[in-house]
Amino acid sequence: MSTQSSAAAYRARTATAKPMIECRDVQKYYGDYHALRGIDLTIRSGEFFSLLGPSGCGKTTLLRTIAGFEDISSGVVLIDGQDMQGVPAKRRPTNMVFQSYAIFPHLTVAENVGFGLRRDPRSKAEKAAAVEEALAMVGLKGYGNRASHALSGGQRQRVALARALILKPKVLLLDEPLSALDRKMREQMQVELIKLQRQVGITFVLVTHDQEEALVMSDRIAVMFEGQIAQLDGPEALYAHPTSRRVANFIGVMNFLPARILGESATGVEVDVPGLGRVEIPAANISHADPGDEGPSVGFRPEAVSLLGAHQQTGARVTPGVIDEVVYYGDMTYYDVRLDGSAGFDGKARPVRIAMRNVFGREVQDVGTRANVSWSPGSLVLFR
Repeated sequence: MSTQSSAAAYRARTATAKPMIECRDVQKYYGDYHALRGIDLTIRSGEFFSLLGPSGCGKTTLLRTIAGFEDISSGVVLIDGQDMQGVPAKRRPTNMVFQSYAIFPHLTVAENVGFGLRRDPRSKAEKAAAVEEALAMVGLKGYGNRASHALSGGQRQRVALARALILKPKVLLLDEPLSALDRKMREQMQVELIKLQRQVGITFVLVTHDQEEALVMSDRIAVMFEGQIAQLDGPEALYAHPTSRRVANFIGVMNFLPARILGESATGVEVDVPGLGRVEIPAANISHADPGDEGPSVGFRPEAVSLLGAHQQTGARVTPGVIDEVVYYGDMTYYDVRLDGSAGFDGKARPVRIAMRNVFGREVQDVGTRANVSWSPGSLVLFR
């Protein structure tokens, strides 16, 4: 079974799981600053859930209110059905992995992992066995006697995970735990965290500002702006069907072209788009514009359109244009293409970004080349 199909099967199982975390109209003020604005949220048992948004959007504040490090101004936070009002952080069934990892440099790996067991009534041998089990769980079997200050960034992150998991919390809270790692290590740890979460079966709640990280790791994602949840959905739905232009613009890259609405029917909305012409947008692909947007627009992802070869045929619609820019990334090439007739209703030309995978035999095209762009109406989203 592929990683994609196994992820879909896991999400299907967690979709009917009982609620593990419930936030009901959670408000948080810092003086006059309104940090959380009526958060209503349910996170399921066994789910890998992400809070995603730009800096200052309230995602870390929300995580800390769940952990008990911040008091809420009003509302209710429930964990496993229990109201957390007045319950201190140390008595909640949660544990947190911080961005800094908070590894004690003067302690060994085993001493760091077992730090939370100091007051545990178990015998010394039982605690040592628990430490070894936790280290094996994160792929550090045999590392117990090593000095923690000599570990790599990825190993330190695993030690922090083992230290959090050894207490067997119902919820593991992750505050941007991969941000300090280099790209290659970060991608490796993303996969390892997914496998670990499915292995232990507990609820993971991740805070991140990295859109790709959230899409890769999560069963569901809450996108936050200015203390509110703008959209809560699975990764595929969030990427393909953003409910507002702001969400679409934040999740990955999206091209936007102005549109004029010509008519509506039961199946969709007919629009006129400079460069694309008259096209009917399916009803399922209609979303909301944001306050301040200058009229309706049509959006589409760079990989939803493609450049055709000189003699390549397609059943999709085709628009000619000129390549304005080429950016080569090894496995991918990104083209900025100025479509014929793409000058908007205001007379401004808007090049569109196209992503092409560099498969064997496909040449990278040059700036200034005339090209045909293939696209399908089903890949367009109307923001109105």
